[in-house]
Amino acid sequence: MLRLTWVQPEDLLGHELRQAEQDGREPSAIAARWRAAGGPPAPLTAGASPVPASPYLRLLAKDLLDELDDLPSRLAEHEPTELARIRALCRDWPSQTAGSRASQPAGESETRPRATPTEAHLEAAWLGRAAGCLLGKPVEKLPLDGIRQLAEATGNWPLTTWFTARGLPADLAGRYPWNRRSAKNSLAENIDGMPEDDDLNYPLLNLVLLGRHGKHFTTADVARLWLDELPAARTFTAERVAYRNLLSGIEPPRTARHRNPFREWIGALIRADVHGWSNPGDPAAAAEQAHRDATLTHTGNGVYAAMFTAAAIAEAATGAHDVHHCLRTGLMVVPPASRLARAVRDAIRLAESTSDFGAVVDELHAAHRGYHWVHAIPNTALIAAALTHADGDFTGSICRAVSGGWDTDSNGATAGSIAGLLAGHPTALPDRWTTPLKNRLATSVGDFNGVGFDALAHLTHREAHRS
Repeated sequence: MLRLTWVQPEDLLGHELRQAEQDGREPSAIAARWRAAGGPPAPLTAGASPVPASPYLRLLAKDLLDELDDLPSRLAEHEPTELARIRALCRDWPSQTAGSRASQPAGESETRPRATPTEAHLEAAWLGRAAGCLLGKPVEKLPLDGIRQLAEATGNWPLTTWFTARGLPADLAGRYPWNRRSAKNSLAENIDGMPEDDDLNYPLLNLVLLGRHGKHFTTADVARLWLDELPAARTFTAERVAYRNLLSGIEPPRTARHRNPFREWIGALIRADVHGWSNPGDPAAAAEQAHRDATLTHTGNGVYAAMFTAAAIAEAATGAHDVHHCLRTGLMVVPPASRLARAVRDAIRLAESTSDFGAVVDELHAAHRGYHWVHAIPNTALIAAALTHADGDFTGSICRAVSGGWDTDSNGATAGSIAGLLAGHPTALPDRWTTPLKNRLATSVGDFNGVGFDALAHLTHREAHRS
């Protein structure tokens, strides 16, 4: 029987019950009704439970999802989604004038004025995003201990290069099988260009978005572009639910909330890079652009993760700052009392004070054990910790991000984008990461299949110069 992932009501309800607990609602009475009716818990790793629910349970799940959405949240004051309320909470919101003293994090002196990134900078960022994503693809969904054992068994721990199945003991391969979809094109022995991945599809879509509508696009423009250019089967979690909501006639921003328990997961974060690349030196504009994109599918901390990433990348795009300054700038656009802000601050402090990154990862996993492995909060914290601990070094950043588990390909992609941009030139990235990519990206987005990263850099550079 066909089991569609990420959209069936009986599978969504368990995730929504957990989301409600995390965002300050009180779901215990609704949870008790679901359990008493024989409702299953949320699937642990994938998006569909193995056994179809009865018609009664499916109808009950729909009703309970709507009841959960109506519950008040005690965190609403500190975790709004509306941009005006976010800005009001961010006392150090960056100045619109890039390079001014007002745009610097507190206690820092003014640095050199805004600079526009060259095509070489942007090519390094695209390559970095691809390499980091590809590094994480074969171990996506694997537990942290499995990632470590697979790398150790092949002499690649601490992680310094691609994963490989060569020399891997059969019992270990059986215990921790590679990601089923990715093993055929993301292990060292079989990489042949950059395979399709949603972590690269969304930046491509956002290039198309800016080309059609400019930097003043609306959330409705994003929705129309998706319906025109994004195959539904290439969406996951919050994006798939929002896509379904659009097809049901629901308009944004309600698309982000209606029966969407994934609205604080990582999907909006992986769409943020182009918003930063196209606003070099203007983290406020990058964050606002990311907000208009993110609110199609996400709320609260899911939106903040995208804004944080876009602002940090916009600051990195000037070529004037180190990774630590860029991460502090990213925090300037996140409500300071939000769960995401606290998680990122704690992760940065931990990375700064702990020499062993394995110990950093263990502590992060202990602190965030209640979150799903695709949730934005633990994954954003891990990205910030990896970049901090590696001091922005490219190999160190992507390897730390991937070795930390959770959403390995997305984390590697974002860390690689920032570290690649800071490296400044494709030749500054080690050949072992860039040569296997063969300057070729596979995708189902528009006419981009087989496009080169140099061509993408050219298109991105053009958008960075548009008003």
